[in-house]
Amino acid sequence: MDLVLKKPIIFFDLETTGVDVCNDRIVEIGYIKVFPNGTEESKCIRLNPERHIPEEATAVHHITDADVANCPTFKQKAAELAEIFKGCDLGGYNSLKFDLPLLAEEFMRAGADIDLKKAKMIDVQNIFYKMEPRTLIAAYKFYCGKNLDDAHAADADIRATYEVLKSQIDRYPSDLQNDVAFLSDFSTHSKFADFAGHIVYDESGAEVFNFGKYKGQKVSDVYKKDSGYFGWLLQADFPLYTKKLLSEIKLRNTSF
Repeated sequence: MDLVLKKPIIFFDLETTGVDVCNDRIVEIGYIKVFPNGTEESKCIRLNPERHIPEEATAVHHITDADVANCPTFKQKAAELAEIFKGCDLGGYNSLKFDLPLLAEEFMRAGADIDLKKAKMIDVQNIFYKMEPRTLIAAYKFYCGKNLDDAHAADADIRATYEVLKSQIDRYPSDLQNDVAFLSDFSTHSKFADFAGHIVYDESGAEVFNFGKYKGQKVSDVYKKDSGYFGWLLQADFPLYTKKLLSEIKLRNTSF
């Protein structure tokens, strides 16, 4: 079954130097852009992370320093990528926990004019785990009847992810609606206010800390009673988007 789309959706996958959202970098980004009329655009771009790719990362995606030595940096491709992603919904496999936060960080470091929080995000892994807990390789075999021979190659992973989602809609017609907004809500565990999940929305829509000594408390209340803690967060090693959100909340609650 083809997706019912009101605007384009991009399925994307990242290969990186590691799994630290704050400090690691993208070495490859692959995507399939699907338009409401069913046409597709796909591309896989390798990037120079301007740092050594650890051997343990290379063991996963098979990309070495030499492979990306003459590739552009993310900053050099940021404006182009921002135009591709702008105004689109997003899809991926386990993307809410890692790919989306890291992509947002890279865009912010590059000063790109894009806010990914405006996009609906479908995490195909979360749908899969709710229905049939497995890995992407098993999901591809289970739903599509195919072997994923090139796992951890960005272009192969995103193609498999896109095909799995369409097969999930076919398999669970009574549970899944062919609607991006529904699939985004269904595949999201929590209502994250930032990308990393450090701050979430409560039932009233207020931002609440999701970690640390003030976990479960409203961010605005913490700012009013412990500005020192708030200041420490803005200086600590947290994702740039989290700090941006904290700064916005601070500004909303500052009297002039």
